[in-house]
Amino acid sequence: MKAPAIVILTRSQVASLLSLGDVIAAVENAFRLYANGRSLEPGLLHIDAPPGEFHIKAGGLRLDRTYFGLKVNGSFFQNRERYGLPNIQGGIVLFDADYGYPLALMDSIEITIQRTGAAVAVAAKHLARADASVATICGCGNQGRVQLQALCQVLPLTRVFAYDAFEEAAHRFSTEMSEQLGITVTQESDLERAAGQSDVVVTCTPSKRYYVHKSYIRPGTFVAGVGADSPDKQELEPALLANSKLVVDLMEQCAKVGELHHALEAGLMTEQGVHGELGAVVAGQVPGRTSPEEITVFDATGTALQDTAAAVLAYERALEAGLGLSVHLPS
Repeated sequence: MKAPAIVILTRSQVASLLSLGDVIAAVENAFRLYANGRSLEPGLLHIDAPPGEFHIKAGGLRLDRTYFGLKVNGSFFQNRERYGLPNIQGGIVLFDADYGYPLALMDSIEITIQRTGAAVAVAAKHLARADASVATICGCGNQGRVQLQALCQVLPLTRVFAYDAFEEAAHRFSTEMSEQLGITVTQESDLERAAGQSDVVVTCTPSKRYYVHKSYIRPGTFVAGVGADSPDKQELEPALLANSKLVVDLMEQCAKVGELHHALEAGLMTEQGVHGELGAVVAGQVPGRTSPEEITVFDATGTALQDTAAAVLAYERALEAGLGLSVHLPS
């Protein structure tokens, strides 16, 4: 038996192979597979490398064949300003998990962007009110853009507030996204005012101190915290989690590095107070939203399930299209 060539894909090639709608569907299925015991146990390793950090995420999915994905991302938030390099960069290695040979090596950034937006869209589908029409996006970079694009695929949004510590970024975001999506997107410097009018609030910043207060959120709102993916990051007041229906992407991971980590550390809740994991909601094992008045919160730390699902999609489409550089590593 001869192992196939490993396919090497650049970021632009990966982007050409993926559509956000398909990634949303693939990510939803990945969470369902996980809940039904059809995945390889996902793992996370976080390594500080001053002045940055590395995230190593790994896991697998049992699809028509079993795939294992390993992603390494470096987060160095001084890069763009100081050196003209991306703040976040990395790669994904995809393996056949039945035989152990590598199938593909691909840039991870497009996958990270799309699969993160996809997870929040999946959560919003199950946890937001079906008539949610007003949203606030906190953080107006690439992730803010994909969050809004993904939300528009599952919710009837008509109005959006753009909030960012850098007013120029919020202004650019509001102009570009209004034109792209055909909805009203306006810059808002008062987060309390914006959140108080919103049905959905999404945070996607590298903040190390919470800035979304419990008092900002009105009944019936769906809140997604995306930025906290290491122990020192935080966007949501712990009391907001403790007093809402909280759903996590992965319990063990969120308890270590997510918003849940801070609520546990503050002694405001225990893991038993978490409503459930997103996979269990998707699989119908626990209910999603059950009342129009309840506040629902999704703690999104980002999982290897999502990375692997999107990487499989890119790999299989690359084979169909004959795209990418093929290399036999043992040669």
